[in-house]
Amino acid sequence: MAAGSMGDDAVANIEVSCGLPPGPGFADLAVLAEGLGYSRAWIFDSAPLWEDPFVHLALAAQRTTRIGLGTAVLIPDQRSVLAMASALATIARISAGRFRACFGTGFTARTSAGQRPMTLTALAAYVAALRLLLHADGLARPRPIDVPLWISAFGPRGAALAGEAADGLIGPPHPVLPTATLVSGTVLDPGEDAASSRVREAIGPWRVTGWHNAYATGGAAAVDALPGGEAWRESLEQLSEEGERHLLTFEGHVTHLTERDRGLLEHIDTRTMVGDQARIRRQLSHLADLGFQEVIYTPSGPDVARELRAFAAAGIRPAAGPR
Repeated sequence: MAAGSMGDDAVANIEVSCGLPPGPGFADLAVLAEGLGYSRAWIFDSAPLWEDPFVHLALAAQRTTRIGLGTAVLIPDQRSVLAMASALATIARISAGRFRACFGTGFTARTSAGQRPMTLTALAAYVAALRLLLHADGLARPRPIDVPLWISAFGPRGAALAGEAADGLIGPPHPVLPTATLVSGTVLDPGEDAASSRVREAIGPWRVTGWHNAYATGGAAAVDALPGGEAWRESLEQLSEEGERHLLTFEGHVTHLTERDRGLLEHIDTRTMVGDQARIRRQLSHLADLGFQEVIYTPSGPDVARELRAFAAAGIRPAAGPR
């Protein structure tokens, strides 16, 4: 079945977007995603791990015409409010209004740099100040600059903050705001087993993050409690001294597998968002029933272009342009 032409069981009530890291292939993949009918290409942001997202957003904006662009998610204290406002205004102009900015407290970005995530209070204050700057006079696109400001947050406090400060949410379904959720997975080839080596390599970078996070937040005891965690930890600790392991903990995070991560593949979940086209459609439909308006598919592994094509063939309805 061709991308953008689903059958009677089409997922008609949810947008399908993709999430990608800022790196040399981002613009090429955004062009591919546009052709496949994805609603939006969201870019990650973590200065310790990846390149600058705004440079890659600008390149992608110049090479695309329809697909929306977004950030999932920007970390406020990596840039001053003034620098952030300038960057958002620039991408909004280059993309001709196709841009959406989402912010989070920076669990991975800050933890990998040996820092604690921001508080929700600090996040809300930053977004509020940023909104004022986007409506001030200046040498840029005529103000106000209409960039939807989203946040990524979880739990009741996060939901309350989003309702007060944001135009949308990446997190659990919100009673008022449009809500998106990130998913990882892969579409099986005909006759392929969900436990195949290709599947594990494709979904592994996202599925091993639980071990990364456990070690970063709970130390040896937390990661050793997970299957294969003790061997993973010992391999990591041989490479660096205590107090210097925070960045190494997140090596390859959500993009590729290190050799020590590869040792965890026998323990990862190969059920969620893994299956043939019909199964993927059913899982997308279930997310729509839960109240999500958008799914952000985050392909990983050695052939991201293949993953984008296969997921589009399974889950994309005819594109109506970015919203």
